[in-house]
Order: sequence, then C-alpha cells, then structure tokens
Amino acid sequence: MDRTMIEDALFPDCPIRNILARLCDKWSLLVIYTLNKADKDTVRFKELQREIPDISQKMPTVTLRTLEDDGYVTRTVYPEVPPRVEYALTPRAYSLLPHINALIEWALKNKDSIMADRKRSLKTP
Repeated sequence: MDRTMIEDALFPDCPIRNILARLCDKWSLLVIYTLNKADKDTVRFKELQREIPDISQKMPTVTLRTLEDDGYVTRTVYPEVPPRVEYALTPRAYSLLPHINALIEWALKNKDSIMADRKRSLKTP
C-alpha cells in the first residue's frame, strides 16, 4: 500500500486516518519536535540526523519529504558546492507544537505506570 495515500474504506472523505497515518509514523513527530528544539530557525540535514542518532540514513530523507509534501516543513536548497539544504517548520507545524508538547507531557507523566503495565503483561501467560 502506498504510504502517502491511506483512505478509510468506510469514510473515504474523512481525512483523519490519512493525516494521522502520515503524521504519527515512527519518525514524523520526532523530526518536527527536533526541528523546533533547534536554537535556530533552520536546520541542515546532517544536524537533524545527529540529533536523532538511532534514525537510519534513509528515513530522515523520506520523513522530511513527507512532511514537506503535507506542508509541515519547508526545504531550501542553496546553489553552492556542495549544495546546502536547510529545513524549517511552517506555520502549520508551529500550530501543531502545543499538541505535540501536550502529548510529551502526558507521556512523561504516565511513563512509569505504562512501563509497569507492560512488564506485568509480559509476566501474564
């Protein structure tokens, strides 16, 4: 299935499933969060990759393209040798940040009990 075109079979005109599938994949929220926490307005590709050490070589490119396609990130290419490419969040991404921050806050508050529940479920046959 094409990752970029997910539709709900019962409600094909409802954008929620499509938007959440792309936004809530393994890396998108982390990339948005990382671009935001940078001390500057733009971030170069290698800087982003260094900030997320467990991301593969391919996934930052795929994730940034998807985020750019959906209007969360802008990509600026400077005609230099070697080419310089910078990424920045768009107003749409900035409007999403309070929700991401609330989710992070919730996860921090509930992390211990969630981890305890996971451990308990592993012990249960």
